[in-house]
Amino acid sequence: MRKTLLAVAALLLTLTACNKKNDDNKGTQPAPHVKVVRTDSLGNGVSSQYAYVKVDSISMVCDFFKTDGVALQSKTEKKQREWATKQQNIQNEFTQLQNKYERGLITSRDAQTEQESIQKRAAALESSLQKEAATLEEENMVFMNRLADYLRRSVQTVNADKRYALVFNASALIDADSALDISEDVLVKMNELYAQDKK
Repeated sequence: MRKTLLAVAALLLTLTACNKKNDDNKGTQPAPHVKVVRTDSLGNGVSSQYAYVKVDSISMVCDFFKTDGVALQSKTEKKQREWATKQQNIQNEFTQLQNKYERGLITSRDAQTEQESIQKRAAALESSLQKEAATLEEENMVFMNRLADYLRRSVQTVNADKRYALVFNASALIDADSALDISEDVLVKMNELYAQDKK
């Protein structure tokens, strides 16, 4: 799931850049570039048109992830354990059949009949697992899309006054002043949006 979050973060940055470009292409007057002054940990004023968000961090601690994300993760892990158990049971049946045949406890004809039966059940199980996996993959995709939507809307709301010309994903930064970090503001807004959606 963490790798997928990184992909969502990249998508979010692309969407933000596209939205900015689309706004510029609508013929509207661009907002004046206002230098925002934030205070760093030493109390020094930091002037910037840029900000960054720790997308990975806030995605893992937002209320949406703590409820829907954790529930989906648990469901996925449970399904994977069930699939592994079912596949192991089929494998055990094959092994037991082979042992019975090698010890002369079953005729060739009966062994073949039983083997065909096990193979049919194995094929049916495989088909069933593929359908369940596809459903689970779709649920994960919907979750990631919703998470990306919460991130995008939250960043847009926090930057509604266009005080930042660019908002970066912190995972793409090598170094930046902590005064430019708007992660907490975005996290608060994400939780507010999620709470509204739950009503």
